Amino acid sequence: MWPTRLSQKQEQGRQWENTAQLYLQRHGLVLIEANFRCKLGEIDLIMREGSTLVFVEVRQRAAGAQVGAAASIGPAKIRRIVRAAQVYLQRCPRTPPCRIDVIAIDGGRIEWLKNAIEG
Repeated sequence: MWPTRLSQKQEQGRQWENTAQLYLQRHGLVLIEANFRCKLGEIDLIMREGSTLVFVEVRQRAAGAQVGAAASIGPAKIRRIVRAAQVYLQRCPRTPPCRIDVIAIDGGRIEWLKNAIEG
């Protein structure tokens, strides 16, 4: 099977996810898994902050975009993130404390929104 090539948009998305990962690591979080996928959704980054499992959605928008990065997360995307987090948590022998954060990147400015999505 041939390796799949990423589109330019997918490659840029990976670069922003890497930027978010490094930002969070500088703030003390530890990477558990990147790009977790299941039938019900995807989670960009799964990290640990102390004993808390942190599911992270990374959103990026260009400077001057009509809708900011955080505001671009609609109800359908929220459902997919929550469902994917639930699938991931089924792997855990005990459910750890957890939350869903958003890293919003608007025109290169990073904003970390803790517990931005209620599950």
